[in-house]
Amino acid sequence: MIRTKIVFPKARIIRFPFDARGRGYMSISEGFTTGVGCRLEAYPVGENKVLHIGKNVQINDYVHISAMENVSIGDNVLIASKVFISDLNHGSYGADGMHDSPNTPPNSRKLYAKPVNIEENVWLGEFVSVLSGVTIGKGTIVGANSVVSKSLPPYVIAVGTPAKTIKKFNFVSERWERV
Repeated sequence: MIRTKIVFPKARIIRFPFDARGRGYMSISEGFTTGVGCRLEAYPVGENKVLHIGKNVQINDYVHISAMENVSIGDNVLIASKVFISDLNHGSYGADGMHDSPNTPPNSRKLYAKPVNIEENVWLGEFVSVLSGVTIGKGTIVGANSVVSKSLPPYVIAVGTPAKTIKKFNFVSERWERV
């Protein structure tokens, strides 16, 4: 507990080992909890905070979150073990009209970033990857081993590579219904 309060005073518990690179560029709210072996990285272009974690966020073992422009995680988000979330890529591969050559070594390619926004009450299953430019809507569940490469609406269950919606919550019947 003492180590937790030294590293992130608002956190509930940080389990060590824990790696926070660029801690001054992170905003961590109260109730934050981690499993062992987590890695948070903030490498901003400017001086602003680029990694924002809301209240009562729980990330489990070996989660890796990397932010260059903006990664925002809302309140009451549950992130299972071995999840990867990043707003950046080594190189550009056509989505923005830019194309990096495959003859350029990957670590020599310019870093490109697009914000990631994970809204409140989201649950990310084991081994999920969330890629740059994605928003995951409020109350959404992403199944294990999914790759979120495009934004997901609120109140859905999405699975697969790439993640696709398979169910949506119906607030009238109060049931998850197949899409």
